[in-house]
Amino acid sequence: MSALPAVLILCTGNSARSQMAEGLLRRLAGDKFEVLSAGSDPKGVNPLAIKAMAEIGVDISGQRSKHLREYLGVRPIQHVIVVCSSADESCPRVWPGAFTRTSHFFDDPAAATGTEEERLQKFREVRDQLDAFLTVWVLDQGITAR
Repeated sequence: MSALPAVLILCTGNSARSQMAEGLLRRLAGDKFEVLSAGSDPKGVNPLAIKAMAEIGVDISGQRSKHLREYLGVRPIQHVIVVCSSADESCPRVWPGAFTRTSHFFDDPAAATGTEEERLQKFREVRDQLDAFLTVWVLDQGITAR
């Protein structure tokens, strides 16, 4: 367990949005936070999430999908960020020790249809939206983003 404050990013499947957010937040402020992600119904990391992140130099291929039970009541979580409305409804509203709980919902890129390129484009859009949101979140914490 790290001595850094823990940030847990929640999404139902922990396959796309929360996985990309985990990689992005590590890049932005990984030396200030222990960055974690989980879901209420983990599905495995989506290959298009891995591909979209690799395009910007962030490798999430070693990340894995986790159930929120891995963290709830097991370790202190200082900040919870919920990135999908379904997780906002299905995940606990209160986390022991959490200083903040932020909810900001993004479209599910895994639900996109079309060709692989069209679906990848949706992952890119959501990735860029997450990056903009997390950059502001980091600044709101009083930390200069990398």
